[in-house]
Amino acid sequence: MSEIQQKFDAISKKYDEQRRKFIPCFGDFYGATVSVASADAENPDILDIGAGTGLLSAFLMERYPGASFTLIDISEKMLDMAKDRFRNNSNIKYIAADYSKYDFVEKYDMVVSALSIHHLEDEEKKELYKKSYSMLKENGIFINADQVHGETPFIENLNKTTWRQSVENSGLLEEEILAGYERTRLDKDSKLGQQLDWLKEAGFCDVSCIYKYYQFAVMFGRKIV
Repeated sequence: MSEIQQKFDAISKKYDEQRRKFIPCFGDFYGATVSVASADAENPDILDIGAGTGLLSAFLMERYPGASFTLIDISEKMLDMAKDRFRNNSNIKYIAADYSKYDFVEKYDMVVSALSIHHLEDEEKKELYKKSYSMLKENGIFINADQVHGETPFIENLNKTTWRQSVENSGLLEEEILAGYERTRLDKDSKLGQQLDWLKEAGFCDVSCIYKYYQFAVMFGRKIV
């Protein structure tokens, strides 16, 4: 079992509740992601990579109640939370696997991810962006709502200091805060500009950062054949 899998198995039950406190811009961050998730299809096929407890998929379901979802995550315990959350929805498939190594066979209208891809090394991120492009149908869209590295050491320090101040005033218990800080040791954040370039290199058009608050950014790209 990987260290990432262990850490997220351990936090699975409290994950959603804590995420609101660990993300100062929670409402806008997820709101921007959902607002830009426009598909041609009335009931799109959506792949959620690093889906965790299904939080992003839950927000997207409000916009697309008839959509078909595929949730993939390395942590079975996190997916168990998603299965419980969506127990009344039969339009969902679950895959417990490492999405950076998994061989997908289907095509999707939308490939989305929230706060997961930053755990990959740079080369793995680049490969995942290429893979995501290949998995999309024509006019399909890719959205990565994630945390990014500061453009300079000064900005990186500003981002992290501001974030820590917010977390420490959020009402989280001290052990929850320390566990959250411990999980950040697994982070491999990349700069925003670099990632937008990788999306373009993968073939995406209309590449943009459509929302940013300190280190939290929503990246967007479209597949036009």
